[in-house]
Amino acid sequence: MVDAPNWGRDVPASILAAREYFSIENPGSFFRVFSPLNQVLALLAVVVSWWAPKGIFPICLAALILAVSVDVFTFTYFYPRNEIMFVAPIDNVDAIRSALSGWQNMNWIRSGMIAVIVVLDYLALIKISQTWSEKTE
Repeated sequence: MVDAPNWGRDVPASILAAREYFSIENPGSFFRVFSPLNQVLALLAVVVSWWAPKGIFPICLAALILAVSVDVFTFTYFYPRNEIMFVAPIDNVDAIRSALSGWQNMNWIRSGMIAVIVVLDYLALIKISQTWSEKTE
């Protein structure tokens, strides 16, 4: 919603501007740290939820599977397009436009997958809190 429209505003000039902007750090710097951390925490939640009350384990497992799926999707779909847009020589503007269009469209799906992960995590927390509150009553 923010970056991609700016990247595609005036290709190739807008891509050159994005490349310059990302010359020190880029979103990958954040996700290379927090995506694996998210997966480790999701795996830990699956392990811990194995002994949790009924219904929590499948939710945690689904969140883990989706978290891994998002990364597989990112590596197989988005990284090749990032390479075209931000690393490869700018000699084929049509390839850049095509990569950008695919990136924009499929990022909605990736964002939706991440939203589902957040919902699943909250559902697991709600179920855990309900179980604890029932035990303390």
